Amino acid sequence: MKITNVEVIHLRIPAIDEECEWGEDALVVRVHTDKGITGLGEADSSPMVIKALIEAPNSNLYCNGLKALLIGENPLEIERLWQKMYWSSNYVGRRGAGIHAISAIDIALWDIAAQFYDVPLHTLLGGKYRNKIKAYGTFIPVDCAQENINFAQNLVKKGFTSIKFGGGILGNHPDTDYQTVKSIREAVGSDIELQIDLATRWKTAGHTLAMCKRLEPFNLNWIEEPLLADDRYGYQKLASQVPQKIAGGEALTTRYEFKDFLEFHQPDIVQPDITRCGGITEMRKINDLAQLYGVHLIPHGFSTGILLAASVHFLAATEHGTLMEYSESPSLLANDNGLVIDPIRFDQGYLEVPDRPGLGIALNEQIIKRYQVM
Repeated sequence: MKITNVEVIHLRIPAIDEECEWGEDALVVRVHTDKGITGLGEADSSPMVIKALIEAPNSNLYCNGLKALLIGENPLEIERLWQKMYWSSNYVGRRGAGIHAISAIDIALWDIAAQFYDVPLHTLLGGKYRNKIKAYGTFIPVDCAQENINFAQNLVKKGFTSIKFGGGILGNHPDTDYQTVKSIREAVGSDIELQIDLATRWKTAGHTLAMCKRLEPFNLNWIEEPLLADDRYGYQKLASQVPQKIAGGEALTTRYEFKDFLEFHQPDIVQPDITRCGGITEMRKINDLAQLYGVHLIPHGFSTGILLAASVHFLAATEHGTLMEYSESPSLLANDNGLVIDPIRFDQGYLEVPDRPGLGIALNEQIIKRYQVM
């Protein structure tokens, strides 16, 4: 079997010159083969940057576009192809967007392999530990407190027992942060797990320590990315002083960055995104590191049903893969809103692990035609 094409699909709901919110754009790849098997992948990143990294012509030994490296290759040789892409693009890759692009292709290669062997992806990854995975619902808080309360209460009605909110207004003002957390905690009650995502807006360890102390009465399950991942010493201060668990890592790529993060930052929870960290191939190595350091791996996942499917298969085949993020974005590109046919099914707080070959999903061509950026 040989790779015949790497198709890059940029989707965007707002016009290019209009503001875009999380969940409103996507970069999807389809890897085609001469046996008629097509694999799906995604990079949750800047779509036009990823498209360029995949489609760029060769510039020199270490500046290769990824597509040209793969044409004619056997898609089943996943580890070798990962290393080929990594080595042959390391002047423009190695971290950041270069690894995001590799992630999309890697997921598609695993999808192809599982379809080729006619097994669900979790079987190819070693077998599933569980048939369903607990999900926590994520939403973006807005200026209106009652809207946030309604959103949180609706998540509880859907069956979520774990909720996270972040972005939007959160992190911009201490009093607003306090009131937002207080009102949502009071609205959902004490039995619901509640976590917040600061998207690095608290900026300094001193401010974070003060806010963690102030929010202590609301029993937050974890506080996510209060600081940039570059702030090693800030994270070390938090690890030794705050009562809440500290989570982070969604912006990191490859086992190399995650090893430093686990060793020096000392998080309680690590959150690689399978469409950014290096795909399934690298996610497995990051999970091994997390286990060595005694840290719970809970993937980041706020994008399409492709990311969700890849993450659910990975977690199903992971010994401690017991919790997954579930985006509550209303975007037609998000989770089960329209882009993906046969999406991962959510039911009463859990995501069901599918047993169809490969990722077990397909794309809605009408959505692609409507929102593809040409």
